[in-house]
Amino acid sequence: MTKEQYQARLRRIEGQVRGLQRMIDEDVYCIDVLQQIAAVNGALQNVAIGLLDEHVGHCVANAAAEGDVDKARAMVTEATRAIERLVKS
Repeated sequence: MTKEQYQARLRRIEGQVRGLQRMIDEDVYCIDVLQQIAAVNGALQNVAIGLLDEHVGHCVANAAAEGDVDKARAMVTEATRAIERLVKS
């Protein structure tokens, strides 16, 4: 995805979150709110996966191509830790 596509996707997610606020204000059925929360979480995870894919495909690949194996390994470790935090949340 391009930067503009990420921004558009995040704006849609922002709209979903505002929708959640309205649902709470309007006392919408709890399960409906939970389903919408799951949709927002899924959308954010998709953004995260896209960013991870780009990081590995671009940043890590460039470091490896330049012969900086230590930098590439550090970047993979950093990405792994970020995904671990995402999965735990």
